[in-house]
Amino acid sequence: DWQPDEQGLQQVLQLLKDSQSPNTATQRVVQDKLKQLNQFPDFNNYLIFVLTRLKSEDEPTRSLSGLILKNNVKAHFQSFPPPVAEFIKQECLNHLGDASSLIRATIGILITTIASKGELQMWPELLPQLCNLLNSEDYNTCEGAFGALQKICEDSSELLDSDALNRPLNVMIPKFLQFFKHCSPKIRSHAIACVNQFIMDRAQALMENIDTFIEHLFALAVDEDPEVRKNVCRALVMLLEVRIDRLIPHMYSIIQYMLQRTQDSDENVALEACEFWLTLAEQPICKDVLTAHLVQLIPILVHGMRYSEIDIILLKGDVEEDEAVPDSDQDIKPRFHKSRTVTLAHEEQRGGDGDGDGDDEDDDDALSDWNLRKCSAAALDVLANVFREELLPHLLPLLKELLFHLEWVVKESGILVLGAIAEGCMQGMVPYLPELIPHLIRCLADRKALVRSIACWTLSRYAHWVVAQPPELYLKPLMTELLQRILDSNKRVQEAACRALRARLLRVPNPLPAVPKPPRGVPTPCDTPCSQEYIQKLMPPLIQKWNELKDEDKDLFPLLECLSSVATALQSGFLPYCEPVYQRCVTLVQKTLAQAMMYNQHPEQYEAPDKDFMIVALDLLSGLAEGLGGHVEQLVARSNIMTLLFQCMQDTMPEVRQSSFALLGDLTKACFVHVKPCIAEFMPILGTNLNPEFISVCNNATWAIGEICMQMGAEMQPYVPMVLNNLVEIINRPNTPKTLLENTGEPLRGSPNTITIGRLGFVCPQEVAPMLQQFIRPWCTSLRNIRDNEEKDSAFRGICVMIGVNPGGVVQDFIFFCDAVASWVSPKDDLRDMFYKILHGFKAQVGEENWQQFSEQFPPLLKDRLAAFYGV
Repeated sequence: DWQPDEQGLQQVLQLLKDSQSPNTATQRVVQDKLKQLNQFPDFNNYLIFVLTRLKSEDEPTRSLSGLILKNNVKAHFQSFPPPVAEFIKQECLNHLGDASSLIRATIGILITTIASKGELQMWPELLPQLCNLLNSEDYNTCEGAFGALQKICEDSSELLDSDALNRPLNVMIPKFLQFFKHCSPKIRSHAIACVNQFIMDRAQALMENIDTFIEHLFALAVDEDPEVRKNVCRALVMLLEVRIDRLIPHMYSIIQYMLQRTQDSDENVALEACEFWLTLAEQPICKDVLTAHLVQLIPILVHGMRYSEIDIILLKGDVEEDEAVPDSDQDIKPRFHKSRTVTLAHEEQRGGDGDGDGDDEDDDDALSDWNLRKCSAAALDVLANVFREELLPHLLPLLKELLFHLEWVVKESGILVLGAIAEGCMQGMVPYLPELIPHLIRCLADRKALVRSIACWTLSRYAHWVVAQPPELYLKPLMTELLQRILDSNKRVQEAACRALRARLLRVPNPLPAVPKPPRGVPTPCDTPCSQEYIQKLMPPLIQKWNELKDEDKDLFPLLECLSSVATALQSGFLPYCEPVYQRCVTLVQKTLAQAMMYNQHPEQYEAPDKDFMIVALDLLSGLAEGLGGHVEQLVARSNIMTLLFQCMQDTMPEVRQSSFALLGDLTKACFVHVKPCIAEFMPILGTNLNPEFISVCNNATWAIGEICMQMGAEMQPYVPMVLNNLVEIINRPNTPKTLLENTGEPLRGSPNTITIGRLGFVCPQEVAPMLQQFIRPWCTSLRNIRDNEEKDSAFRGICVMIGVNPGGVVQDFIFFCDAVASWVSPKDDLRDMFYKILHGFKAQVGEENWQQFSEQFPPLLKDRLAAFYGV
């Protein structure tokens, strides 16, 4: 049994004390000392000794010792001498029952870190011992073991359900289920959280015990502990996505339960429960099971959309005037360019504005965390898309009360409600807009800044209607007021007004009032598709500014962003200006790459380049390719952009790769003749970037692959293995359906991934169809809420061709296919024929009687649509 040397122990304790000092110089000394001590193999023994045995020390010091040890384990556990590794493992297991919850949690983190270093296979006694400790009469031991198990389940869920470990879940899941009835709420909560880790992957051991699991969940529905209730709600939301068949018999009770929990006094519980409505909206049965409950649900969601007291404090909701406060770097956003995210055509139709810059987002970026207000608004948005005008009888009486309420918090929530339903309920709202739009314009002058800013956002959501009316009626008063808001005394309002202008209102060729000069640091609205007279007024000062600025001047950022929008909007109208702009962008990319190379080779001699220059230049090139279309071909032919693009696509910085893939997609559409020779080199890079951890990079790479498919046709065949598995894995990832109202800039339902799988299957059905069963269900769910458009058309053609090659792949999930087909309003004739043949082929295959039984499961609306359109 290892014992510390007293002098060594004092040295380590002093180090731990020093490392808690706020002094930077002391911290530097601590880091150097740590490096020295890490040369001694038994330094890690001292660290575990302090954590587990030195009860005389205070808890923060002991815990810190464990966290330093965790970092060492992470960095080089493989090189620990076997006796040291063994001593650490043994100490962890022996002291999981420490009286301090902080120490127990630290030991749990240490155990899971060792396990995740590939040691789960090398530590065969770990899981049996932890499961055994669960039986302990001592609460601390049981809780400590459960804490460690929960972390292992979170970090290694796939491994636990594999043959590599001889499927320990077969023992663990029944064991966890026993603890759902434990007398301690903390233990009950751990037990549910452990099982929850295996729902989305449909772990075999859980599926075999699914009814017991659901029964136990129902028994805990009214648990007094909020953490337990939160985990119950989380479980039901996930089960709704993967085992809805098991929930349908209990759906009425579950919905009633979730209605209660969405109003839970604990906001974390309410937020988990609110996710239920988002997930339910994605299911074919949504309309059937929810219609009767709308009368209860809608007021609850609307109430959840109010700012809480803590929100108002965080948003400085009581600070009305802050224009005198100097702008922080964060305030002056155009200087810190946001890489281009490809936005699909259907997103534009769903209310996105196609530039991927998040102009359609609710204005809460200070509360970027997902919260009850955002979740409630997102749920109302998706439900409005499902129920359309049927939602209005439940909403209009509430809206009348909210929009004219004397309390500003209530009025503000009403304006948010109005914006949230704009897309789904637009048709039904039209009769009320002549009264509502003037009211919203008046709200732009409200005394509360948060009311003024949300009014900007909601008005932008109804801009399509506003610009279709005679300009004198609404557009002119709205523009006059919005332009005043750019000069608002509150920065949040300034920004919201700019977003509203940029997102929508400058996209119409109507005469606008004179624009006041915006205050310093406010992003100016520059996405302006204009008539010829505007081009003549707009371009000379922009080009003059362009000529004045040096390549290393950061004022180029907003100018390049502005020109990118202008080029996209003017299309061939930009031709006279394109050559010098194109050349300079190529030069900026080239210079930045050269600087990066010199810095990488000699970091002591050269400064690291500011890669924002390269990102903005790539995005402007994208704007040129998108705006000029085929006209860009000659510019590409006379430059080395494809070589530069090859380097940018491999850059270490995600934002550079993101913009590179956007440009690759745009060049593929505009002048594939120059992209085709590079495909063999580009495709492996695209394949390796299908990593959802970098969601925007992944989306743009996926989108580019889809565009390349459409150009390559059957020649895509050799490249299918490079991308297919990753695409299928991504589409099956547990994703929370969030909508335009969330501030992440992530794509909406029907992501590029879905479109690209369909397109890949269209051009290479023999290669993709064998995997149909692995993705057909999430694929259908994803595309059912998208309006008809070209991308949806090409993707569905792919699915139909693949079903022809592998009809067995769709059998189990045929109801989802039927539901997706029914989402088409007016498919092209030949696509409608494809649907007709598949539906009638399936019906003939199973026989009349079986078809009758099968179609009994259909929601009435789906049954009616299929009968009317396809005669089945």
